[in-house]
This record gives sequence, C-alpha cells and structure tokens, in this order.
Amino acid sequence: PAVAAQPLTPSMNGQAATITLKQTFEAAWARQPEARAAGSRHDALAARREVADSWLAEPPSVDLSYKTDQLNSDRGSREYEAGLAMPLWLPGERAGLRTLAEAESTALNSRLTAARLRTAGEVRAAWWAVAMARIDLAAAESRRQNAERLAADVARRVSAGDLSRADGHQAAAAVAGSVVEVARARGTLAEASQLLRMLTGLPATGLEFGHPESTPNTAVEAMHPLLRETADRVETARRARALAGVQSRANPELQLATTRERPTAGEDYSQTITLGMRIPFGSDNRQRARLATATADEIEAEGQLVVEGERIEAGIEAARLREEAARARLVAAEQRVRLASESRAFFEKSFRLGETDLPTRLRIELEASESEREAARARIELAAAVSALRQAMGLLPE
Repeated sequence: PAVAAQPLTPSMNGQAATITLKQTFEAAWARQPEARAAGSRHDALAARREVADSWLAEPPSVDLSYKTDQLNSDRGSREYEAGLAMPLWLPGERAGLRTLAEAESTALNSRLTAARLRTAGEVRAAWWAVAMARIDLAAAESRRQNAERLAADVARRVSAGDLSRADGHQAAAAVAGSVVEVARARGTLAEASQLLRMLTGLPATGLEFGHPESTPNTAVEAMHPLLRETADRVETARRARALAGVQSRANPELQLATTRERPTAGEDYSQTITLGMRIPFGSDNRQRARLATATADEIEAEGQLVVEGERIEAGIEAARLREEAARARLVAAEQRVRLASESRAFFEKSFRLGETDLPTRLRIELEASESEREAARARIELAAAVSALRQAMGLLPE
C-alpha cells in the first residue's frame, strides 16, 4: 500500500509548496558532470561506429618523391613518384570493432542511467533530511509556544500567591530550554538546506513534502540499473577481448604508386605503375599483453557482476525491513499522540483547579510535545523508508 498523502510539515510563511522531489532530482542531475558530458560521449561513440563502417582501417596516406642528378653529374636524370597507401582491416577486425562500438554505446546508456540513480540517492537523502529538520523546528516552535503560555499562566498565579516563586522559575527555565531547542533546530535545518542547495542549485523553500513516493508492491521486473551497468561492462570487456584476439599485428597496407622518369636530358619520359602489399610481422609479446589485459578486464567485470547482484538483493531486503519497521513505528507513535493529548487535557484541567503541581504539569506537557514530535518524525521516517526502498529497487523519483 502507498503511504498516505497527508501533510508532513506546515507550509513556510503560508507559501504554497511548488517544488517536488522529482523536480529537485532533475535539477540535481542537470548539474552532474556525467549529464554535461553525455552529448560529447555519444558523439565520440558515433564516430567510432563510423570508423567501423569504413572500408579502410585508417585514412589513406600519400607518398610523393622527386629524384634528380642536378647536384652531381647533372645529366638531366629526373624521376617523379606519387604513391597511395591504404591500410586494410585484419580478418575479423572490422566486425569486432563494430560490435565493440555497439557494446560501448549500450554501456554508456546504462552507465548514465546508473549515474542518475546514484544522483537520485543523494537527492533523496538530502530531501528527507530537510523534511526531518523542518519537522524538528516546527515541533520546537510548538513546544516554545506552549512553554510561553504555561509560563504566563504560572506568572499570573505567582503574582496572585497561588504558586511559589520556585514554580515561576521552573516555568521560565522550561521556556529557556525550548528556546535553545528552537535555535538548535534552526541550525540543523540550515545545514540540511545548504546541502540540498549544493546538490540542486535550488533554494530549500517551497518544497513539497506532502506527497511522498508510493510504495512499490512487487519486485521490479526490469534489470536493476546498477546491475545492468555491470552486465554491460562485462559484455564490453568480452567484445574487447574478442577484438584483441584478431589484432595480432599492425594493419597491412595496399600500395599503389605511379612513377614518371627519364634517364638523361633529351630522352622521353616513361611512366610505370606499381601495385604492392605491405604486411607487417606480428609480435607475440604485444599481442599477448593486449589479450591478457582484455581478459583480466572481463574476469574483473564478471566478478563485480556477481558481487553487485548480491549487494542489490541484500539492499532491497534491508530496505523492505526498514519500511515495515517505519510503518509499525508510525502506528505506535500516532497511538501515543492520542494518549498523550488526552493526558494533557486531564492534567491541564487539574492544574487549573490546583489538584496537580507544576513539575507534574511540565512533565505531562513535555511528554505531549515529545509524542507529537515523534509522530511527525515517524511520518517522515516512513516516507524516507519508502523512498529508500524505491532507491534500492532502482526506481527514480516520481
């Protein structure tokens, strides 16, 4: 069942909340380096796919040469040569590079999705920290107001001689203690708000805490983004190893050249065409190093895939248990609020009639205020637990 969409905190200065958790997350993601560099990375992968679609392994090169005997015998010997060298693919290299480029493109998309999820986790933690700090501040303000009202009542009764000056001092001390709590709560809220602002660039005002995320009923069918990221890394490493296996040497070159020459001055120029093939020898050490590195990357990625799967399963189970515990705490906290409110009304009446002393009245007031604060915190804790469960299951803010 979904968490009840009840107000979790009062509006600040009557301002309507307009910023949702999803909007906050999108603002934070737009500031992340991964998001800013995503376009350039896609362009780079597109260029690699174009290379794989080319007929040549590398761009062709042109060789130009000129031979003369002007500096020695000067018999008029001249020779002009122009050649074109075209690097060719090794067998299976072009197909391997194409599949590797496709795997890298898929891995980039999954990596960006995983980065979005990690950013969502940071935003969710900061978001509910602000919500909790606001609840604590609202509770501290309420306690201060109640303490001030009680202190004013005690002061009147001290003046009338119904209570002693010691009672007046106790009531004043309760007011001072509540003021301290308000100041501490304001500091905590300022710190939490600053952290959220650092993540999103948005001011921590106008935030909508009244509509928490819904509890997912069943396990998500799609693969977890973090698991998908690791799986795509495994596939990329596997294809990189396959490509390293066929790149046993440097690329051969098809050479086409034309030569125009004359032996001596006065003779006619003759022209020849040369067609050749340049085949470099392979290097066992270099090939073995590339293949070993690619194999190590594949083994490492496969091991990480197993570890990541276990970690995700454990995280989801822990988040479910936390959500169930938070729901039980909320039920107990709300029951405590009802009992504390009734007790407050009983003792407030008996204190006015002089049947209850001030220490007891202060204790009951403190218990009632604390129960209200704990109930409000329990609502936030449940909403945060649901949010953590969605995070563990790989779901982005909604």
